[in-house]
Amino acid sequence: MRTSRSRSVLADPIFIGALTVLIVVAAVLLAYRANRGLPFVPVTQLEVDVPNAARLVAGNEVREGGFRIGQVTRIAPVPGGDGAQLTLSLDSSAAPVPDDSTIKIRPRSTLGLKYVELVRGRSGRALADGATITADAGAVGPELDDFFSIFDEPTRKNVERNLDVLGTALAGRGNEVNRSLASLPELFGDLPPVMRTLSDGGTRLTRLVQETGDLTRVLAPQSDVLTAGFSSMADTFEALSRDPTALKDTIARSPATLDEGIRSLPATRPLLAHLAGLSGEVRGTARELRTSLPSINRALASGTRVLRRTPQFTDELDGTLRALRDLARSPTTDPALAGLADTLRTLNPTLRYIGPNITVCNYFTYSWTALADHFAEEDATGTVQRIQVKTAPLLQENSIGAIGAPRPAAGGPIDPVQKALLGDAVALHEADYQHYVDEHGEADCEGGQRGYLDNDSVNTNHRTPGNQGPTYKGRARVPAGESFSSEPTGIAPPVLP
Repeated sequence: MRTSRSRSVLADPIFIGALTVLIVVAAVLLAYRANRGLPFVPVTQLEVDVPNAARLVAGNEVREGGFRIGQVTRIAPVPGGDGAQLTLSLDSSAAPVPDDSTIKIRPRSTLGLKYVELVRGRSGRALADGATITADAGAVGPELDDFFSIFDEPTRKNVERNLDVLGTALAGRGNEVNRSLASLPELFGDLPPVMRTLSDGGTRLTRLVQETGDLTRVLAPQSDVLTAGFSSMADTFEALSRDPTALKDTIARSPATLDEGIRSLPATRPLLAHLAGLSGEVRGTARELRTSLPSINRALASGTRVLRRTPQFTDELDGTLRALRDLARSPTTDPALAGLADTLRTLNPTLRYIGPNITVCNYFTYSWTALADHFAEEDATGTVQRIQVKTAPLLQENSIGAIGAPRPAAGGPIDPVQKALLGDAVALHEADYQHYVDEHGEADCEGGQRGYLDNDSVNTNHRTPGNQGPTYKGRARVPAGESFSSEPTGIAPPVLP
């Protein structure tokens, strides 16, 4: 009876289905928990403080010598510090761990997957369970993104272009690559003496590489032109290949040409040295030219319009130049110029004396105030000009010439007739060569700034003691830059009899 019951239970489909579901659930649970360690498996835990987690995630492997010995079970910030703290669960087979052991975070693939590598130390003391290892910055290797980020955008584009071109060049050339690899041993056999020669200091390979880099940098902007040049050279070489004899003759004569170049080119070094110095001086001019080109372009555009009128201007200028030529050839030109020079030499002292009359004393303006007596008067037909005469019959009593006094006053040199008629009853106030400035250029405007004498006399003294100063609208001194003379030069002052 008992045997039949047990057979009936094992044959029950419900029991078998429930048992299967239980096993599947246990397997799924174990698979899910495997990332955090299997249950009931003894482990050793270590805490590792690193500068940064370097994109580690919980569940990443811990390896030693390429073999898995545990996993990362937890990643959290360092308590009270900077960086990240990794919790490592190591298999019991990895214990004990020497206390001088270190760790490194390494990439597992190019897709960014990482693992922690344990570098076992040689110390005789072991780390306790739960001990902390502090890792320095060297434990975190460079990221692949950091490596590629050292190149700027143009460099990355050029690398991409190079890979595309090189990949296209290698595509479908497996046989050629195999033959090249087969030839490498022979190449490497001949390579050591070549490398010894290149490594010799007299070869100056370093300078060659630097100069090649400079050459490449200079030629880079002209890459399109050089590409077109190589295409044209291909056409040239294709044409040369049609006449092998001519090509052979050219190659045969090349050594002599090169020898001549070796002999002649050193003589060009002074020229190249001067050219280099000139290039340095022109470099600044070229920089200034960049900023000046817009103005130069506008000037050239304007000059183009002017140049169209240049032929007509030249035709019109031809007559002027002919007249100037005739004037230069005329025998009277030199005497006229000499006379003009004499005139200027004679006139210059006068102008130096007369100049302050206008610029300092303003007498030229004052002289026009007399025009107030010269005005237009209405009459039956319109207007008529009237002049109030300043000179009047001298024998007329209280005439206009007397200016309100019974004795006339003369305003100029004594007339002999007037002297004979009036005798000593003449009061003359006159200075023929009066001062305008003193010898220092200070204003001394004497004209119109002296009083009349009370007695009947003639006063022609052309110097009043002291500076009389400027007139009402005059200046205090000679303007800056103007030459002057306080006394008339070349002409003696008049002396009355």
